[in-house]
Amino acid sequence: MNDASSSVEPTARRRRVLIVDDDPDIVDSVSFALKPRGVDVLVARDGNLGLAMAEKEEPDLLILDMMMPKRSGFLVLEKLVEDAARPMRIIMITANEGKRHEDYARELGVDDYIRKPFPMDRLLDSVDRLLALEKPAS
Repeated sequence: MNDASSSVEPTARRRRVLIVDDDPDIVDSVSFALKPRGVDVLVARDGNLGLAMAEKEEPDLLILDMMMPKRSGFLVLEKLVEDAARPMRIIMITANEGKRHEDYARELGVDDYIRKPFPMDRLLDSVDRLLALEKPAS
């Protein structure tokens, strides 16, 4: 076969990250920091929309706030774990200081638990690790 396209390897699908948070500053800053890493960023601003998007879009990573309108991060997480067709990487972010909440989140299977306010590098290191992304050149 002489077709030049037959020797070209298919390009890898871009990683998709769903940010579920009602704080526009968090959404904007995390989105801004993630885009240079070559990921597609999806956004949901409440728990119900976040759950629907997670189920429909099947992102590679979910960055999930604990306290949100309509459905808390815990209720989203419980439903995702219950209905999971495939495992999903999840980072929970929260301003909550309680150890009990962290323990429950980890019991439900979150991959990382980060307290607000957080240094962006802390979140990006977790994203890179969970998605095995190469860090962008500085």
